[in-house]
Amino acid sequence: MRYLWLGLLCATSPAFAHEAEIVGATATPSGAGWSISVTLAHEETGWDDYADGWRVENDAGDTLGTRVLQHPHANEQPFIRSLPGVSLPNGTEAIWIRARTSVDGWGKARFQLELPAQ
Repeated sequence: MRYLWLGLLCATSPAFAHEAEIVGATATPSGAGWSISVTLAHEETGWDDYADGWRVENDAGDTLGTRVLQHPHANEQPFIRSLPGVSLPNGTEAIWIRARTSVDGWGKARFQLELPAQ
């Protein structure tokens, strides 16, 4: 009976969502800060499950900038969005980027981006 209940529970539960994948990123010096562009891929199903943001972190995981995505991109995969004016401490050689989805929140995976020499 226990296995029947577990099977019924799984059959009626929504499918588990997947983290958004950071496919690539670039950083360009721009004025007093940096412009960060991120390419995301995610198996979006519309408003019920979509990549809704990404953030720039330092090595310790502190947030340096956040890009909020206001709507699904189900018909635009992968897609690129930018965040201008990111202030990075002097001497920063690399940043990390973490994606977020509307279902799972912030992902575990971080994408490391080496900054171009200035």
